[in-house]
Amino acid sequence: MASNRPATEAPSVPRQRGGDSETFGYGSYNSKDEGPWQEWNPTEESIRPVRGRHRVAKQRGGLARSSTVLGVGVIAAVGAGGMATAQTGKPPVSISMPDMPNVGSVFESEDEPTGSSTPLSTAGLTTADTAEGASDAGEALRARIMQQVESQEDAVATAAAAAAEAAAEKKAAELAAKEREEAEAKAAAEKKKAEEEAERKAEAERLAELAKQYALPTSSYTITSQFGQAGSYWSSGYHTGLDFAAPTGTLIKAVHSGTITQAGWDGSYGYKTVLTLDDGTEIWYAHQSSISVSVGQKVATGDVIGRVGATGNVTGAHLHLEVHPDGSGTGIDPAAWLRSKGINP
Repeated sequence: MASNRPATEAPSVPRQRGGDSETFGYGSYNSKDEGPWQEWNPTEESIRPVRGRHRVAKQRGGLARSSTVLGVGVIAAVGAGGMATAQTGKPPVSISMPDMPNVGSVFESEDEPTGSSTPLSTAGLTTADTAEGASDAGEALRARIMQQVESQEDAVATAAAAAAEAAAEKKAAELAAKEREEAEAKAAAEKKKAEEEAERKAEAERLAELAKQYALPTSSYTITSQFGQAGSYWSSGYHTGLDFAAPTGTLIKAVHSGTITQAGWDGSYGYKTVLTLDDGTEIWYAHQSSISVSVGQKVATGDVIGRVGATGNVTGAHLHLEVHPDGSGTGIDPAAWLRSKGINP
């Protein structure tokens, strides 16, 4: 780049001196006799910023601001580090302090003061925080808080799962107990049923054996009146026996072995025979047309003792049968008694 041509030298003007004041002009001399003043013709080189006093003044102001920012940063870093330590229980992290130049070096050095290469934004962070990419202590603290929240949520979820599992186990235990009780009840019912079936079978076998020892009093009959049936036909007001309607002359048999204790006429009963069994039970046969046995005679099951008739207080030919346990005057239902011996009338 070309420089400006030097200006034409101005004519010399005599310098006026008077006291401490001087008059300056072109070609005048300065107060220190450094030679005559010349016209200043600025160039690119001459207007370049000069480092020196102006730089020192700027550094004085920059130092004040840098110190303030540094103090605030240190306090924030220390506070964040303390909070992170209090939250996580980790040991405090050492803070790197920037190297500060002394006051004299500020004015003597032309360069900016340099500090530590460690940025203040990493103060209070652990290695794990730095690796995770946390930008500052506040971000690390937020991450730790979120981690704690997640841990608490996990704990709550774990507790809920444990409670649900305990409830499921309790329900399963109750269900198992109920099933066990039902199984036991079913087994008991089946056992009872089997026992009852065995009893019925045993009773059937017993009755079958008794049936061999007992017999129906007659044949070719029809049951016309039940025990206890009410009516005006009977003097007691109800029927005291079981009526087997059959043609006159139908054979009458001994229902079991025993002894004849009565044989003959008995008023409203007509011709009547009484068979006393070995256990003392009396069997009464009434309204016979004829008697085939005598008192004191021993008879066996099925032996003929008389014939069906219509003697006494009757409306037609039939056998009136009564059963008196132990020879008592009060009779019982002959049909039930016969069934107890394995005979179904």
